[in-house]
Amino acid sequence: MPQLDPSPWFLILMSSWIILILFAPAKMSKFINLNSPTMKANKTITKPWFWPWP
Repeated sequence: MPQLDPSPWFLILMSSWIILILFAPAKMSKFINLNSPTMKANKTITKPWFWPWP
């Protein structure tokens, strides 16, 4: 059964995982927010909104 022979696809599997592990952190670090967002104190009180039907 050729499906159970790991020699053809094992090298491709391992090389793709190595590429993913090496390049994914560099690409994901671009999306990390480096400045922590400041939380504004929201002091506005919202009025409750009622549906026009009972």
